[in-house]
Amino acid sequence: MTTHGIGHNNGPAMDAGRSWRVHAWRRAKANMSSARLNPATVKRHVARAKELGLSYRDYAMIQASAGRDVCGFLFSSNALDLAFGRHRVSQPTAEKLEAIRHALRIALVHAPLTPDQVAEANAALDSVHRAPRFLTSFPQMREVLAEAQGRLPASGLVVVGTGLESEWVAAGRLGAFLPAEAYFGT
Repeated sequence: MTTHGIGHNNGPAMDAGRSWRVHAWRRAKANMSSARLNPATVKRHVARAKELGLSYRDYAMIQASAGRDVCGFLFSSNALDLAFGRHRVSQPTAEKLEAIRHALRIALVHAPLTPDQVAEANAALDSVHRAPRFLTSFPQMREVLAEAQGRLPASGLVVVGTGLESEWVAAGRLGAFLPAEAYFGT
């Protein structure tokens, strides 16, 4: 077996059936781009997006990338604009959180905030957990995110953050990342 240097991907697969897989992939991709949703499905998706406080565009993007419906949101303390000495979310943020239907609202707070302080001050949140530390390893991040995830499917969770938390999606194998500005409209 010949080994190649760094950056070499060893070329295309030459095993049996490759040409058929390429053909099938191209056909499936072409069929998908021409697929149309029926009006009843679109109406149901629009209603679900509204229940989650999302635009239809964002909801469709999340559902397509995750492959499933949204079952919960992981809000970072940065997205909720919480900081030392400020444990309660603003009134507009609380109203947006309370309007979410049929999905959990989970907060992940960064130090020096504690989960107990934030949970006590915000009835609109279903649960509050400690956020993964910045610049920590993916296995450690995954462990912290799994605690917050509980029994929910990882691909059904959407991280709402400021950009610093976008790597949580890869570490926890979560559904999607949505910037706080896009979700809260700030």
